[in-house]
Amino acid sequence: MAQYQITVDSDLLHQLFLKNSQDAGVASLLEAVLNQVLEAQATEQLNAEPYERTENRQGYRNGTYPHQLTTRVGTITLRVPRLRNGKFSTELFARYQRSEQALVLALMEMVVNGVSTRKVAQITEELCGVEFSKSTVSELCKRLDPIVTAWNERNLRDSRFPFLVVDALVLKVREEGRVRSRGVMLAYGVNDDGYRGILGLMLGDSESEASWSEFFSWLKSRDLRGVDVIVSDHHGGLVKAIRQHFQGVTWQRCQTHFMRNILDVTPKSLQEELYPHVRAILDAPDMDTARLLLNQTLQAYETRAPKAMAVLEAGFDDATAVLVLPERYRKRLRTTNGIERLNEEIRRRERVIRIFPNRESVVRLIGALLMEMDEKWSSGKRYLDMTEYHEWKKQQQQAKKVSKVTPIR
Repeated sequence: MAQYQITVDSDLLHQLFLKNSQDAGVASLLEAVLNQVLEAQATEQLNAEPYERTENRQGYRNGTYPHQLTTRVGTITLRVPRLRNGKFSTELFARYQRSEQALVLALMEMVVNGVSTRKVAQITEELCGVEFSKSTVSELCKRLDPIVTAWNERNLRDSRFPFLVVDALVLKVREEGRVRSRGVMLAYGVNDDGYRGILGLMLGDSESEASWSEFFSWLKSRDLRGVDVIVSDHHGGLVKAIRQHFQGVTWQRCQTHFMRNILDVTPKSLQEELYPHVRAILDAPDMDTARLLLNQTLQAYETRAPKAMAVLEAGFDDATAVLVLPERYRKRLRTTNGIERLNEEIRRRERVIRIFPNRESVVRLIGALLMEMDEKWSSGKRYLDMTEYHEWKKQQQQAKKVSKVTPIR
């Protein structure tokens, strides 16, 4: 490992101890240190100090160009050396987070394949240097793809996941010279210790029952076990696949989507009036109260909003399935909001890409992002305290045993 001698001037050091400028001081210090590292690397590459006369010199400096780098302490500006007889190389820019590396790679692939806009080409040149080629892209992919693939296909046997949340989003992918819509299926679970974990993603041809069945089979082949509750929206193919692959598991229909489905078929003049009634049903403290409120709402609106009442009555049991659980778990398991936030992070990067250059870039970018989020969740704050759930589950199992051995009179 190379050793660098770094110097810090007294004004910069003094800035670190000023209360109102600590963040700026750290950023300035990092900028100064990295610029000295870049200069030292240029010296190593040229085998000569600036203006040094030596027979071992491998080339000459030709000034620097600015390169902004976003870090945890702020945006810093690096002075990247230019060399006359070659291109300066450094590992500093390769040390982005995996998701940012994947984003840059997707942009580079777009340019290399000739399908990008001029703006994208400018961005990649600024990020990656003046020139890059197909071989450069291929080499960078070889470094990142095995890491993402190993994570996405890891065995899940070390944990049980009582709660599972699944969703999908549609992206555009270029295949065989055509732009096609493809579904990306995602799942995260809450394990026995109460920590969330992202279980993986799969790119499918659509959001059909066949695609979801393949996704669930894949998760189970990686030893997914212990599932008790699954939360999702009411996509027909998804629900059928859940019932096929997770028989006996409670399915909770996302209440946010359910409310939207009801209001979509409610006359506009009644939407504000009806909303609190449906909300009261979904927020009921127990199933008996929820059913009482349901009957009252059906009676009050069955003639004025018949379509809405049909949707409400048909979906009531699935949308209130979470009421069987202890109260502390209901709020976070009644919607797919948690996975929707993941989708927002994906969309933020997808808007830059617009059309993915190939299937591999989809898995690389989304997988890298999910991998980082999974690491953050596993090392962060516990999502749910599962003590009460385990006790409730034990009572359920004991009651079931008693009911089996009790003689019928």
